[in-house]
Amino acid sequence: MNTIDNKALVQRIHDELDKGNGQVFVDSLADDASWKLEGSTAWSRTYRGKKAIREELLNPLFAQFAGPYVSKTERIIAEGDRVVVLFSGDVPTKAGKRYNNRYCYVYRLEGGKVKELTEYFDTALVQEALQAPSATVAAHAG
Repeated sequence: MNTIDNKALVQRIHDELDKGNGQVFVDSLADDASWKLEGSTAWSRTYRGKKAIREELLNPLFAQFAGPYVSKTERIIAEGDRVVVLFSGDVPTKAGKRYNNRYCYVYRLEGGKVKELTEYFDTALVQEALQAPSATVAAHAG
């Protein structure tokens, strides 16, 4: 795939995210994809593999939300296999906090799939608005 194809794929992903549909994003992940969350929060690490991304990142994260997650894509820039997206998101949490973060995603695509994703975000907001992923998993296990 070339720059135009890669940008179109990511545009389609974010068009759907902006409508509250995350399935296109999940479907676009390669089975061996990695997603790195920068920073030093309880969430910050590299999640390796589509299964780990779903079970260790997405499920615990979305379990904390009291409503649908709404994003707003601002800009998409592409060069070769890299696509950069600037966007924001907003959702109330079940704990009564507002999770209205701003993001910069750096995608690396391979064969029409998301192979690597690096996420830059407001880490102070994460610490303030979200429980640690292990606390979320433990709460749902009992």
